[in-house]
Amino acid sequence: MANMNVNQRTQFDRVDLTVPTTGVQVRRQWPLVAFTVIGAAVLAALIYATVVAIDGWAKAVVLGVIMLTTVGVMIAVNPLRRG
Repeated sequence: MANMNVNQRTQFDRVDLTVPTTGVQVRRQWPLVAFTVIGAAVLAALIYATVVAIDGWAKAVVLGVIMLTTVGVMIAVNPLRRG
């Protein structure tokens, strides 16, 4: 392995996720389901409050620009982004 470059060595060192013993395992599923249900309810309430609060096209445009900026920041700070 001493004469290999980084890419060749990575092929041997990477984790094989097809093996059932690797990856993420959930011990108890009910907390995950409860969190998902509560999160969906909170998200629905926030979406409803947002729709009720927007009373003109100008507020809708501002909200759209904020959402696009948020997506742009998410893309910019992504650790897997190359370049």
